Amino acid sequence: MLEIRPNCEHCDKDLPYDSKEAFICTFECTFCKDCVENILNQVCPNCGGDFQQRPIRPEALHEKYPISQKRIHKPVDVAKHLESLSH
Repeated sequence: MLEIRPNCEHCDKDLPYDSKEAFICTFECTFCKDCVENILNQVCPNCGGDFQQRPIRPEALHEKYPISQKRIHKPVDVAKHLESLSH
C-alpha cells in the first residue's frame, strides 16, 4: 500500500493526496514534477530508478487507508547526482 507522502523530498513542496504534480519511484521516494524534470533528469537520486506519476487515492478510502503525514525532506546534492548520471 502506498504511503502517499505529503511533500517533495528535495524542495519540500506540499504534494496533497490528489496532486498531479507528485511523482514516485519504485521505493516511493516522492518528488514534485518540477524537481523530477528540471533537477533530477527523471532519475531517482536514492535508487537510480525512474519515476511515475503517483496515483490518487480516492478520498472515500482515506479513513480506512490513511495517507501519510510524515514529511521527508532530504535535499539532493544536485552536483553529485548529475555526476552520477554521467558514469
